[in-house]
Amino acid sequence: MPVRRPPPPSLELSEAEMREMVGRAMDRIVPFIAELPRAPMHRMDGAHKLVRALREPMPERGASFRRLLGQLFERVLPFGLNTASPGYTAYIPGGGLFHAAVADLITDATNRYVGIWQAAPGLVQLETNVIRWFCDLAGFPAGSGGLLTTGGSLANLGAVVTARHDRLPPDFLKGRLYVSAAVHHSVQKAARVAGFPDEAVRIVPVDSRFRLDVAALEAAVTADRAAGFVPAMVVASAGTTATGAIDPIPALADLCVREGMWFHVDAAYGGFFLLTERGRARLAGIERADSITLDPHKGLFLPYGTGCLVVRDLARLRAAHQLSASYLPHAEADPDCWDFSDLGPELSRDARGVRVWLPLKMHGAGVFRAQLDEKLDLAEVVAEAIRARPELELVAEPELSLLAFRVRHPDPTEGDGLTRQLATHINRRQRVLLTGVELSGRYLLRVCVLSFRTHAAEIAALIEDLDAAMADGAHRLPRPSAR
Repeated sequence: MPVRRPPPPSLELSEAEMREMVGRAMDRIVPFIAELPRAPMHRMDGAHKLVRALREPMPERGASFRRLLGQLFERVLPFGLNTASPGYTAYIPGGGLFHAAVADLITDATNRYVGIWQAAPGLVQLETNVIRWFCDLAGFPAGSGGLLTTGGSLANLGAVVTARHDRLPPDFLKGRLYVSAAVHHSVQKAARVAGFPDEAVRIVPVDSRFRLDVAALEAAVTADRAAGFVPAMVVASAGTTATGAIDPIPALADLCVREGMWFHVDAAYGGFFLLTERGRARLAGIERADSITLDPHKGLFLPYGTGCLVVRDLARLRAAHQLSASYLPHAEADPDCWDFSDLGPELSRDARGVRVWLPLKMHGAGVFRAQLDEKLDLAEVVAEAIRARPELELVAEPELSLLAFRVRHPDPTEGDGLTRQLATHINRRQRVLLTGVELSGRYLLRVCVLSFRTHAAEIAALIEDLDAAMADGAHRLPRPSAR
C-alpha cells in the first residue's frame, strides 16, 4: 500500500501575500533606481570574499522574503559594474527600461507558453507584431520574419545555422564564412557551435577605418574557391564593439550576390539607429541583407536578455529549424501565425515579446527616435572635446554613438601606458565608466553613449573627469608640438 503522507506545505500565496511581496520589492527597487546617478560606477574590492560567503548548499528550510531582499540589495547587487547608471559608457550599455520589468512580471506570473502558436495566440501575435515592426524598419519585404532571442549571440547562431542549411550540402565542412578582424566574437562561437571547424571562419583584414576590407575579402573568396572550398556566408558589422565601425554594406551585398553567398549583418549595437535619419543614411544597404541581428537590449534600452534575428525570407529560417514530434500539434497552417519553436532552437521559451511591445506601445517610436538622436549628438560632443585637446588622438570617429581615442605619443608603448593610466584616473572618480580595447597593436579608450539615462550632464562630467585625469598625469604627457 502507498505510504499515507500529510499534504505538503503549500507553494501558493494568498492575494495579500502576493501584494505584500510586490510592495516590499518595490520599496527596494524604487530607491535603487533613484540612487543610480549617485551610486559608484564599479565596486570590486571584497568581491571574492563576498562570493565565497554566498556559496551554500541547497536550503532545506526557507527564509523570510524581507531577509532575502536585504541580502540581494545590501550584499549582492552593490558589487560589480553599475551597468544601469547614466554614467555607464563602457562596453555597449543596456538600459533596463522599467516598463519591461513590469511586462516580465505580468508574463512570468501568468506563465503562458509561447513556443507553439495555439498555446497562446494573442501573446504570439504581440511578438509577431514586434518582429514585423523590425522587419519594416530594416526595409525587408513581405515574407520576411524572425524571432526574439536572448541576445545577439543566439541571433548570430540562428543566422549561421540558416546560412549553412541554405547554402551548403549536408556535408558542409568545406564551407567558408568570412568576417572582419573586428567582428564580434559571438559569430566565431556561433560557427563553432553550428559544427564548423575553427579554420572555416576566415578573418579578413580591416581598412584604416576599422571596416572590413572588400578587396581583401574578394581575394580570400577567390583563393578559397580555387582551393576547393565553398564560400557560403559573409558577416558584416553595423557598429563594431571595439570602435563602432560600420562595414561597407552596399559593396558587401554586391559581392554576396555575385558569389551566391548568404549576407548577414550583425547590427546588434547599431541597428536601431535606423529609427533616425542619420542612422538610416549610415546603414544604407542593410535592406539587402539575408539576415540581420538586432539587440533591443541595446538600442531600445531594454533589459539584458532581449535580442532579435530577422530574415528576408522566413521560409528559409523555418526550413533550417523546423522539426516535428508526435507529442506536438501539427505546424500552424496559417502563414501569418508563427510557431516560434519552428524558427529557432528553443521549444520552451518565455513570452519575451511583451517586454518589447509594452514600452513601444506606451511611448511610440518617436520617443525612442528622439533618445537615439540625442545619443548621436552626445557622442559628437565627446568627439569634439577630444579633437580640441592636442594631447589626445581620436582614433575612431563616431559613425553612430561609439568612438575610440588614445593619448597621443610618439612612442606607441608609452602611449599605451598613458592611455591605460588615463582610464584608471577617470574611472577612479566613479562618475563615469570607460573601457578599453587593444586594436592594431594599440590600446584605445572607448566611449559608447547608449543609455536612456545618459544626457548632457553625464557627458559634461565625462569631459571634466577626462581633463582632471590629464592634469593628474600632465608631467608625463608630451608637448603639443610632438603631434
